[in-house]
Amino acid sequence: VQLQAYGGGLVQAGDSLRLSCAASGRTFSKYDMAWFRQAPGKVREFVAGIGWSAGSAAYADSVKGRFTISRENAKNMVHLQMNNLKAEDTAVYYCAARTGIGSYHYWGQGTQVTVSS
Repeated sequence: VQLQAYGGGLVQAGDSLRLSCAASGRTFSKYDMAWFRQAPGKVREFVAGIGWSAGSAAYADSVKGRFTISRENAKNMVHLQMNNLKAEDTAVYYCAARTGIGSYHYWGQGTQVTVSS
């Protein structure tokens, strides 16, 4: 599967932003999807994930209550709604996919999110 993330930008603290990830392939509905991010000088970290059936979602503690992950299997899309953004959310955001349990095998190119305080 090929992934392309978009929707990043420069916003102010407290603003909202919605990231989207378009996936190729006819088996998108079989993949678990996730968003990761990497801030300058830091390791890439998990942000949010959603199961193939969209029946379960998980979030990093730092974004719980502010970010919501969703997916549209019919459109091969996954989204990340980010509300009440903070300066520490500044990072390159990547969407990722996997089949089954374990590491994410497929990665998009990343989209920059910059939050000014």
